[in-house]
Amino acid sequence: MDLSSDLAKTDTDNLKKCVVHVVTLFPEAVMPYFSVGIVAKAIKKEKLVVDCVNIRDFATGHYKSVDDQTFGGSPGVVIQAEPVAQAIESLGDAGHRILLSPNGQLFTQAHAQRLATLTKPLTFICGRYEGIDGRILNDHVDEVLSIGDFVISGGELAAMVMIDAITRLIPGVLNNQESALDDSHQDGLLESPNYTRPACWRGIDVPPILLSGHHANIQKWRREESLKLTAKVRPELLKKAHLHPKEQAFVSKLLDQENPS
Repeated sequence: MDLSSDLAKTDTDNLKKCVVHVVTLFPEAVMPYFSVGIVAKAIKKEKLVVDCVNIRDFATGHYKSVDDQTFGGSPGVVIQAEPVAQAIESLGDAGHRILLSPNGQLFTQAHAQRLATLTKPLTFICGRYEGIDGRILNDHVDEVLSIGDFVISGGELAAMVMIDAITRLIPGVLNNQESALDDSHQDGLLESPNYTRPACWRGIDVPPILLSGHHANIQKWRREESLKLTAKVRPELLKKAHLHPKEQAFVSKLLDQENPS
């Protein structure tokens, strides 16, 4: 065993800090979220640094307007490219620039894992109204992501969702980093149900296996419950999950039960 390399890795983990910028018209809607929960702990531990850049600070004119009518007669207004570009450029090193848009690729746990490993800053660009002038994509955006096949009023909520998911994966943020490894989607499956005291609640008992103290059997039960839940709720995830032959046979039987011919 190379202890020096292990120590070096530990030191790297301890020093890792994620720098996040949020480019938005509404910093006041974003910053309060980072005062509570896991993200607040990450900031306190100096594992995470978050700041907001207000797009309106780079607007011109008496009214500091940042939007205008769309060319082509479409309804609604669009945020102009120039104030957004200047907001991003004001950062100096914007790092990896992510535009939040319903037109983007669906954000998954795999995205969170990849973004958590980047050593460069992360900049989340939040649109509003009908979005941002499409020319911003040419030189100021590296990736476009979405949190789902639906439309919300702006990118701020999406940015907060992604930042939270990424923060959980930064080494040293969670008190028990292994808990993140058991989360839903971490291995492509949904997480099995969890239970706590009392062992009997309103006549419903905790599954006896969890009280047995037999760790191998408990892990086997959790894996099977994870497969059952995924097959029932999100069967499409099973196509990408890494399953050994016995699990594949188990899943096939579950799917046959869910969809009898």
